[in-house]
Amino acid sequence: MSEKTPDPHGERATDNPDAIDLCRIIDQSVAQLWETVESLERLQPRNLQRFRVSVFGSSRVPPESPLFNEVKAMTRRLSVAGCDLVTGGGGGLMQAANEGATDGLLSAPASGDLPIRLVEGRANKPFVERVYRHRTFFSRLHHFVRLSSAFIVLPGGIGTTLEAMMIWQLLQVEHIPSTPFLLYGGHWNGLLQWVEETLVDNHFADRQDLTLPTVVTTVDEVVEAILEEFKQFQAMNEAKPGS
Repeated sequence: MSEKTPDPHGERATDNPDAIDLCRIIDQSVAQLWETVESLERLQPRNLQRFRVSVFGSSRVPPESPLFNEVKAMTRRLSVAGCDLVTGGGGGLMQAANEGATDGLLSAPASGDLPIRLVEGRANKPFVERVYRHRTFFSRLHHFVRLSSAFIVLPGGIGTTLEAMMIWQLLQVEHIPSTPFLLYGGHWNGLLQWVEETLVDNHFADRQDLTLPTVVTTVDEVVEAILEEFKQFQAMNEAKPGS
């Protein structure tokens, strides 16, 4: 009798009835976990006390690239103005964003899983760093959204595009309030053209959806757009009772 070839997708229910029960238990546990997360968000609505800017971008851009230095200049100016920076803990443009936000005092990539770096400016310190580690892209992206009041998407590959499309979709369905969603550089022109000609023209999206991202091509444009939003954020917080 020949030995049975293993199923590349795991054991089938007919091979091991207990396997499907284990999958069901895992699925139910994950569903319950996300239900708990959503319930907590309803109890504690998105009401940010600090103005944080998420920066997405490729991990493959080398330090000698002009784009690397543009990103350093961008995040340094935002940090000096009082914005907290949130970005991935890897290399490339994430490293550039971290170096700029800390004026070069933090440059090494964070280790382990899928880290998010939060750099908070303080009066008595050059920066305060926090690193959050995630095992999945889903929880990582969710954390970016929960932390931030504005989003900058730098050139990047599939991962960066996924992050951009998630922010776009959440703005489209109003799961997050209207907020700056900046696509940096001509890198994104092809994607925008595809959305218009394939999605909008074929009624898979509305033309209004094309207005949600803003294409910016210079560091000055980014800083101006973010700081304008920052001023409004500060004014709203000052107007709250007890401020």
